[in-house]
Amino acid sequence: MKNEIIAMLLAGGKGTRLESLTRKMAKPAVFFGGKYRIIDFPLSNCTNSKINIVGVLTQYESIQLNEYIGSGTKWGLDGNHSRAVILPPRQKESGSSWYNGTADAIMHNIDFMDQYDPEYVLILSGDHIYKMDYDAMLQYHKKQNADVTIAVIKVPWEEASRFGIMNADINNVIYEFEEKPKKPKSNLASMGIYIFSYKKLRDYLLEEAKIDRDEHDFGKHILPKMLNDKQKMVAYEFDGYWKDVGTIDSLWQANMDLLDDNKLDIFNEKTDWKIYSEDTFQLPQYIASDAVVSNSLINQGCIIEGEVYDSVIFGSVKIEKGAKVISSVIMPNTVIRSGAIVNKAIVANDLDIKDKINVDSDKIVLVGE
Repeated sequence: MKNEIIAMLLAGGKGTRLESLTRKMAKPAVFFGGKYRIIDFPLSNCTNSKINIVGVLTQYESIQLNEYIGSGTKWGLDGNHSRAVILPPRQKESGSSWYNGTADAIMHNIDFMDQYDPEYVLILSGDHIYKMDYDAMLQYHKKQNADVTIAVIKVPWEEASRFGIMNADINNVIYEFEEKPKKPKSNLASMGIYIFSYKKLRDYLLEEAKIDRDEHDFGKHILPKMLNDKQKMVAYEFDGYWKDVGTIDSLWQANMDLLDDNKLDIFNEKTDWKIYSEDTFQLPQYIASDAVVSNSLINQGCIIEGEVYDSVIFGSVKIEKGAKVISSVIMPNTVIRSGAIVNKAIVANDLDIKDKINVDSDKIVLVGE
């Protein structure tokens, strides 16, 4: 079966900085934006970019994530010539082990990629929020006749030392890669999105597999090796919204950004770039006549009797009369009781909140289990 390009989506991360949200759930399965999960975004990008084969590499606490992905129906990846395939670590004739690094995970699935005989392979992360046309990136990769194309985004100079930085010439050819440099030479940060010419990638993966080390990583091993070997590496500059939601603060901020028309637009019906997700067929939302709702996302099945300001409210949440929610994210099936005040917080799903939370603090807090 010949496919010009297939995608490999790395979705096995532990996500320890999201604390109790990922204690029993893989980070890509974490709730986001009132009705989505984080992994909806890269999978929807694949569908909208006409990429029909997506391998989803899972590992840490993968039960909920595997169930959610299913056969790929939510994203239209379940046809005769399209599919989303879950790829957990598995026992082989040569033995078995967990995935140890991003490149190691892809190495373990060379046989999966080989069966589609692709010319190109797109490597993605399952824990970023953004809308991106991967086909435009592929056409750029072809035009540049590159061995690998790395998506980059300009970050504020004062934040550049937190990222892997790509230094490129005027033709966007990368000549240096710096991992979290103290004094960055550019502000082009890697987004962790790569397009490889598959034959080249396959050769480097097999060569890397011969080296005995604890992990095999793209950023630490494959890309520096290719750069050292003078393979053509180019930067593809992305100018849209992109957020790594790996911390409580960044997850909160990304949810708040949905309330800003100038940030990530998920409401424009004129665009074909829909973010697909699970339709839970919940009851309609109910907002009482004396409730107050301002600049907020309220999903299906919610009962709003109290006050909600600048917040993202997931499905089947109840906010009782006399309760107040301000600049917060309330995940599904949670009840905010009368007298409770929730300010600048992320509240996990299935909780019963009766307290005043974070009323006088500017720090974002997580209310977990």
